[in-house]
Amino acid sequence: MATPAKRRARAQAQPQPQAPAPAPAGESGSEPESGESDSESGSEELGEEVNIEFEAHSISDNDCNGIKKLLQQLFLKAPVNTAELTDILIQQNHIGSVIKQAEVQEDSSDDDEDDDEVFGFISCLNLTERKGTQSAEQIKELILSRCEKSCEQHVVEQLNKLLNDSTKPVGLILSERFINVPPQIALPMHQQLQKELTEAERTNKPCGKCHYYLLVSKTFTEATKSNSKRKEGRNQQKEELMFANAEEEFFYEKALLKFNYSVQEESDTCLGGRWSFEDVPMKPLRTVMIVPADGINAIMDKLKDYLSL
Repeated sequence: MATPAKRRARAQAQPQPQAPAPAPAGESGSEPESGESDSESGSEELGEEVNIEFEAHSISDNDCNGIKKLLQQLFLKAPVNTAELTDILIQQNHIGSVIKQAEVQEDSSDDDEDDDEVFGFISCLNLTERKGTQSAEQIKELILSRCEKSCEQHVVEQLNKLLNDSTKPVGLILSERFINVPPQIALPMHQQLQKELTEAERTNKPCGKCHYYLLVSKTFTEATKSNSKRKEGRNQQKEELMFANAEEEFFYEKALLKFNYSVQEESDTCLGGRWSFEDVPMKPLRTVMIVPADGINAIMDKLKDYLSL
């Protein structure tokens, strides 16, 4: 049984609703398997709109597999204990939500399993508070090691200081969804997350006060562009980056520190092959951003303008 819905959001799911480029199956988690029926149904469905209602629920034990799958599409082959991370997010279920399709009362046949499918989730892991847990330490180590390969020394030192200053906690915002879930769903999810974080701080619950927020975003850029491997960080032009979750560009604009690293070697053929957009080869990246907590309200205002239906 799913937990009671916190709120309901309506959105239209279209054939290519949110991303300017299709993601590999291993990254989106939602692409259909190949076959003759795909080409037939694709030609019929092209241009069609399907109205789907999504509901946001509190995170529960039932969501374990769905959340873990979405975390794996973010971290790919990186050495991050996604099972432990999922358990932590479930334990602190006063923070975060999962997106599920709203129940259709007319037809309650054999599709009980589909009713509980997780289409997306949002949560926050306080890396400072969770210091010592394997997943938190692995995430910090991953980000610092990638920063060392991609950025100048002063950026590495700044990041290391931010991640290890226990007086100014850093919260990792995790917001993942299937590519066929429209970006409009992100607005109420982010707004609710901020309310929950404020309430957690007021009541001294886990994952309360954060001075900075860390995001690791799925991004990509044209593979044909000449990108310097050592200086992808600050010198990376904003217009070269495309975001799988469009709303995360607003966090990027307000970031105190940001850099990119390639995940091309991790996105092998088993994970869905090559990124492409209008026949241009795409290079899959992860973009790391650290945003001051006092800039979140301005980001929420921009999200509201951009994503309001």
